[in-house]
Amino acid sequence: MTSLSTETTEPLELLWYLTAPDGRAPWAADGARTVDHAYLKQLAGAIDHLGFSGALLATGPHDVHVLAAAMIAHTERMRFLLAVHPPLLSPMLAAKMAVTIDQFSRGRVLLNIVNGDTRTLQSMGSSLPHDERYAYTDEWIPAWRAAVAGETVNVEGRYVTVKDGRIALRPVQSPTPPLWFGGSSPAALRTAAKHIDTYLVYGDDLDTTRERLETVRTLAAEHDRTLRFGMRLYVIVRDTDEEAWDEAGRLLRTMDPDAIAGIQASFKGTDSVVQQRQLALHGGRIPDDPRELEISPGLWSGFGLVRAGASTAIVGSPETVRARLRDFQSLGISTFILSGVPLLEEAYRFSETVLPGLDVISPEAVTAAATAGGDGDAAELSYQTLIGEGRR
Repeated sequence: MTSLSTETTEPLELLWYLTAPDGRAPWAADGARTVDHAYLKQLAGAIDHLGFSGALLATGPHDVHVLAAAMIAHTERMRFLLAVHPPLLSPMLAAKMAVTIDQFSRGRVLLNIVNGDTRTLQSMGSSLPHDERYAYTDEWIPAWRAAVAGETVNVEGRYVTVKDGRIALRPVQSPTPPLWFGGSSPAALRTAAKHIDTYLVYGDDLDTTRERLETVRTLAAEHDRTLRFGMRLYVIVRDTDEEAWDEAGRLLRTMDPDAIAGIQASFKGTDSVVQQRQLALHGGRIPDDPRELEISPGLWSGFGLVRAGASTAIVGSPETVRARLRDFQSLGISTFILSGVPLLEEAYRFSETVLPGLDVISPEAVTAAATAGGDGDAAELSYQTLIGEGRR
C-alpha cells in the first residue's frame, strides 16, 4: 500500500463523536444499545481523558445545547462542537445559548454550522430551499458574531431582522467561539470562504480532497482570508489490516438488505451535495466482500449504506490508520473528527493503539490557546499557531 504522507511538525487536533445512536450494529434493532444520560456521561468521560480535544455533538435525537450543558459537569478538558442549523434558530438566541455554554464550560464550546437538506429542514419547520438556506446563513453569521462579541445588533436583511439586539453575557473565548462548517455546493463554499474558521470535508480519495481544499482556499483568498481544514471519518482499527477488514465484513453482514433499501430510498432526491457524493461512493451496492467498497487504499464507503452524511472509514492496522491520517494531513488537514462502532469501545481502542504514534495536541493546550489573555486577536493567533492553519 502506497502512502503519500509527508513529514510535518504540526500536531493534529483529534475529536471523537458524542451522538446517538450507538452499539455494535446501531442500524439494527438487535445491535443498538440504549443511549441515555448515563451512557452519554460514560462516553463523554472517556473522550475527556483519552487524549481527544473534544467531540462533535451532531444532529441526532438529542438537542445539542442541552446535551453539552448536561455533560459540562462530568468533563474537564474536552470541547463541545455543537451542530447548529441557522434557519431553525435566531442569531440572537443562538448567541445567548453559545455564550452561556462557553461561560459554564470555561471556554469549551465550538459551533458547527449545518444547513442540512430541504426534507430535513422542512420536517423541523423551515421551508427555505437549498441556496436560500445559505443566503440566510450569510446574514445570520455576522449577526451572531456581533452579538457574541458584545455589540448592539441592528440588522435589516432579507432574511434576518434584529433591532437593538444585545446579550448581557460575554464569552470566555474572545471575541467569539470558533465557527466550523461543512458543505460542497457552490453556495456552501462561498459561505464558508466568507465567514468560517474551520472548513470540514468528509473522507474521500486524496485527489478529490485536494481539489476541494484548493477551491475553498481560492474562494477564501478573494476575501483576504485563510481557513483551517478538518475531516470527518469513521475508523475501523485492529491489530492487522486483515483483522480490520474482517471487522468491516462483520459490520456489512449486520446490515439488513430491506433496511438498506429503505434508507437508500430516503436518501435519493436529496439536495445535499455532500450526501449525493457519499451516495456515489457506494452506489447502494451490498457486496459479499467488503473490499469491493474500498474507494481508495484503506478507505471504505460501507457505512454509507446505513448512515447519512459522513460515511467513509479508514480500515486497517494502527500503522495503516496513521498513514492515511498523515496522507490527509499532508494536504493541509489539521483536525479530524473520528468515530468507531461502538463509540465507547472504539474510542479506547483508537486511543490505545493509534494515538501513541501520532503527534497530537493535548486538549488542555487547545483550550488554553483558545482562551489566551482575553484579547481576541491574540487568542486567535495563539490558537491558529498551536494547531496549524492548513495553509498549504
